[in-house]
Amino acid sequence: AGTTMTFSAQKCGVCFQPPSIILIYKDNSQDKTRQRIMPIRNFSKFSDCSRAAEELKNNPRHKAYLEGVSLRQLQKLYSLLRGHLKGQSLAESLQKFRQEETIDPEEDMNKLDDKELAKRKSIMDELFKKNRKEKDDPDFIYNIEVEFPQDEQLESCGWDIESDEEI
Repeated sequence: AGTTMTFSAQKCGVCFQPPSIILIYKDNSQDKTRQRIMPIRNFSKFSDCSRAAEELKNNPRHKAYLEGVSLRQLQKLYSLLRGHLKGQSLAESLQKFRQEETIDPEEDMNKLDDKELAKRKSIMDELFKKNRKEKDDPDFIYNIEVEFPQDEQLESCGWDIESDEEI
């Protein structure tokens, strides 16, 4: 696994207007922190967040930058955008996302269909991994936080699309 990543993702966020995913990353070759804005196109309140996240992560233009961002994190950003398109507040969307992400200990797993079961299982694996990862674990790269500017800033997210300027 001797390859080092050229870009280390540091923060990932979502901008509602214009819809885009924003990544703050470090360009390791130049030791500079930059921001990359990835416009979100063809996404509506009916879109599938998992599919959108996978498409973005595998997009040849963005792939290298998103190496350190988990699929689930991207799904979360898309689900917040989808909530926004449905007219939910950020708080409501986050709440909804958390409900879908948490496992109800009272739930009877036998009653779930395969897809739901697989989803629960991956949440459990994820939680397990999260709890297990130590700082010296080679897989432990950094802690990505999802941060959002305050609502009023979101209205006027005046960043240039596609720009990679230094911050």
